[in-house]
Amino acid sequence: MNTKTLSKKDVLTMDAIGIASLIKERNISIYEVVSIYIEHIKQVNPSLNALVETRFEDALKEAKEKDIALQDNQNITEPLYGVPISIKESFHVASMKTTGGLVHRHDLISRKDAAAVTRLKEAGAIILGKTNTPALCFCQETENKLYGRTNNPWDIDRTAGGSSGGEGSLLAAGGAAAGIGSDIGGSIRFPSHFNGVVGFKAGMNSISMEGHFPQASTDLQNRMLTTGPMGKSVRDMELLYAVLSSQQKSDASTLKNFKIDILPGNIDYPLSEKTIDILNDINDFLMGSFLTNRRVPPYFEESALLWQEIMSSDGSKLIEKGAFNNDRSNVFKAFTKEKLTQQTSIHPYLSWAILGSKLFKPSKNRMREIKRIIAEGDQKIKDYLYHRLLIFPVYHTGAPEHGKVFQEIFSIRKTFMQYMPYVAYANVWGLPSLTIPVGRDENDMPIAIQLMGDIGNEDVLFRLGKMLERKFSGFVRCDTWD
Repeated sequence: MNTKTLSKKDVLTMDAIGIASLIKERNISIYEVVSIYIEHIKQVNPSLNALVETRFEDALKEAKEKDIALQDNQNITEPLYGVPISIKESFHVASMKTTGGLVHRHDLISRKDAAAVTRLKEAGAIILGKTNTPALCFCQETENKLYGRTNNPWDIDRTAGGSSGGEGSLLAAGGAAAGIGSDIGGSIRFPSHFNGVVGFKAGMNSISMEGHFPQASTDLQNRMLTTGPMGKSVRDMELLYAVLSSQQKSDASTLKNFKIDILPGNIDYPLSEKTIDILNDINDFLMGSFLTNRRVPPYFEESALLWQEIMSSDGSKLIEKGAFNNDRSNVFKAFTKEKLTQQTSIHPYLSWAILGSKLFKPSKNRMREIKRIIAEGDQKIKDYLYHRLLIFPVYHTGAPEHGKVFQEIFSIRKTFMQYMPYVAYANVWGLPSLTIPVGRDENDMPIAIQLMGDIGNEDVLFRLGKMLERKFSGFVRCDTWD
């Protein structure tokens, strides 16, 4: 293939590995690749509001420099050499802002890169810009007072998810070859599912969170917070995880030796008929090659409550301090004033989430019980996951209209107990989770499933993911805004 046979749409649809190969084979210049992505972002972003800070001039300068270096060096070894990527706003990038979507942080410039960003740069990637998040990443929908709301490219009246919603939206429209997000409560998996991109939430302590804002404030929250890549293919997730991870690669296990447990469609939790049909189709496809079971794994029913209690365990003191750093009004007054006037600097999604954390903060006795359950559950789940993989839905539907996910998860009626078990499981137990688009719902919105296993079995997850990606839809770029 040469540059004359490549269209702009070809480049925008290709995954990071494909683009890296074109560059190394001298079939396209890095400057041309980066220019194509920049022009596409300028075209799509006004409708999506996914990218909130750009570094286009620096990216083009780096592209020229890398093209020159490529001419002089026949042995480029960096796996992402010249590949244009995006970064979630919550990661520090030197000379760029890290605001957390807060108005009072609008001019705070980072002096150094986050650890994950350093690894991506060392692998040769070129950063195009930073993508939108909810305020302080504290919601599963992406909207804040500083940058506004991010829209789903498949239907701008629908949510892009959160908190890595800017990443999900931009990648779905082809605005970057790949990117990174973070996840403490589905924050990679919601946007991957809603926007139809591939995402990988790493297992606990697998990737450094140094340079991420905000940080987890307790040990239990720290085990739930992790980062991971997002993009267009499972093979990209495998490569980017290798670039980002501090874990030694485990000995390759044989996929055929693994049992696969698929969550039953008749489970006593909300699940759309279309999602049930897809789970059944996946079971039918896999049962010819694997021992499959429709089974609810240990601690599934407890996990949503454990997740919420861990998130509320400190009453969100650090989050509240960050949100109200320069504002003497308390969170209740801020929430009430915003609902009445829409004129405060704190988005009501954030202030309501902080209020909920205070209301549901567990007692000291309950915290001791939670720690006991976690210690006991870690061993039981490790035993259960020996030579076993899990397949879950991500959410009960495809992307709903803006505001619906917030209403379902942050209701005073604790409806999170119904809607959060699918994603909370991997956070509470620190499991790696690979999210893959596998179909469409009745509104023609993407539907994804997540594959989970024990830490150390990532290679098996990726192999199973590639099988499902080939059989079912996988990533399909949204070209509505071309």
